[in-house]
Amino acid sequence: MGIKQYKPTSPGRRGASGYTFDEITKKRPEKSLLAPLSKKAGRNSQGRISVRHRGGGHKRRLRVIDFKRDKTGVPGKVASIEYDPNRSARIALIHYADGEKRYIIWPVGLAVGDTVMAGPEAEIKPGNALPLRNIPPGNLIHNLELHMGHGAQLVRGAGASAQLMASEGDNVMVRLPSGEVRRIHAGCMASIGQVGNVEHDQIKLGRAGRRRLMGRRPKVRGTAMTPRDHPHGGGEGRSPIGLPGPKTPWGKPTLGYRTRRRKDTNKYIVRRRYDV
Repeated sequence: MGIKQYKPTSPGRRGASGYTFDEITKKRPEKSLLAPLSKKAGRNSQGRISVRHRGGGHKRRLRVIDFKRDKTGVPGKVASIEYDPNRSARIALIHYADGEKRYIIWPVGLAVGDTVMAGPEAEIKPGNALPLRNIPPGNLIHNLELHMGHGAQLVRGAGASAQLMASEGDNVMVRLPSGEVRRIHAGCMASIGQVGNVEHDQIKLGRAGRRRLMGRRPKVRGTAMTPRDHPHGGGEGRSPIGLPGPKTPWGKPTLGYRTRRRKDTNKYIVRRRYDV
């Protein structure tokens, strides 16, 4: 894929860049793999905002992605590479030999016409999915399961990849994109290769309207608010945040404050990302 620079026809266009979409081979998605997607605008089941700065955005439809890769032993051919508005990565439409169609995350090096397969007997090449115990150490992987049969939860964003380090009994050690080294059960599935759309982090939106189309509403600095609205507010002129450090609007520590509560899974973390 490539990145294009827009002509400076306006101040917003001057600093903006976008995709060339060279890798996209099909404009319309597969109808049988679409599902409705309703907007929540950051609200929970009680109707209260639990995630701020969400709302609006362009209307989307959900592409049903095969994160489990549980169609083992059946070869499939890559029919097209498509855009997905719900994620930073591209998706690939797979036509399997038995007639079924599924979407998978598109990795680097997978082209239209290539064959992919899932299962312990699959070949070690981009797009194939295998249990971790069947992948040689040193290989780059993505679409990684954290618990057997739950489907991929890790390493799904554009350009992301993890590295399988070593085997250790029923577990394998995997270095995640954050630098954390973690033990994961050897029976969990993972796909070979690096997620495509590697240059995603180099895109510059250029104007606020493009962010609004993504469903992101404006953020206001705490220092620009009044004392009743934010702990950072008030003061004459520009005032420092002060000790004991930055806070959320509700007075809780933030910006680096550790909020991890799970103690029972600490034994699976070999090296934390903070130690890198």
